[in-house]
Amino acid sequence: MSGLDPVAYLLISAGVFAGALVSGLAGFAFSAVAGAILLHVLPPTEAVPLMMACSLVPQIVSLVVLRRTIKWRGNPVLIAGGAVGIPPALYLLHHVDAQVFRIGFGAFLAAYAVCMLLRPAGACLRVAQSRLREAAVGFGGGLVGGLTAMPGALLVMWCDMRGMPKEQQRGLVQPYILAMQIFGLALLLSRDDLTAKALMGLTVSLPALAAGTALGVVLFGRVNDAGFRRVVLAILLVAGLLLTI
Repeated sequence: MSGLDPVAYLLISAGVFAGALVSGLAGFAFSAVAGAILLHVLPPTEAVPLMMACSLVPQIVSLVVLRRTIKWRGNPVLIAGGAVGIPPALYLLHHVDAQVFRIGFGAFLAAYAVCMLLRPAGACLRVAQSRLREAAVGFGGGLVGGLTAMPGALLVMWCDMRGMPKEQQRGLVQPYILAMQIFGLALLLSRDDLTAKALMGLTVSLPALAAGTALGVVLFGRVNDAGFRRVVLAILLVAGLLLTI
């Protein structure tokens, strides 16, 4: 990363700021937004560890802000499933073509956003609580997170399809995302995959990361539920389309 020119550093900072802003506002999707820029500047093996490291800041801030709504009892099965899904994802990360990876990630984000925008507001999935089902959702989140640094996507979709209120979703999703990011970073460190380049990128991005997180948290307290949902889905849709170009 030391060989990047000033324009590349500005692009990285812009991507981190945008990701932190959305994550502070919505509670997830840091990598969905930041990745739309970072994956065009850096290879996945550098961009994903950087996004995982940067996304810890808005997650920790969100946990502090929403500490009264966190549902710790609902997370052990999800987290256990996610922990099992991360190792194979990190292996695949080194065996995926960069262009295919970027296009596939973007198509997934765009499809997710379109599906959620078209879904009737009152429609929800009625299913009985199942530890096996929760473990499967957690595993899928860990697998996706290891490849894209976005472990919360499947869980957010699952919560939204079940019609969970915004506060309940964030109280469930927030600890899961933080646990997945910490576990993924620990694996990267154990395999020496968190390179000096990624750490340098994190250091350079700290001002943008702090500013984006602070602004996102402030906006979260001011945006109503309907506006909150539309803004987040619109950003995810744009980010996904940008990745497929």
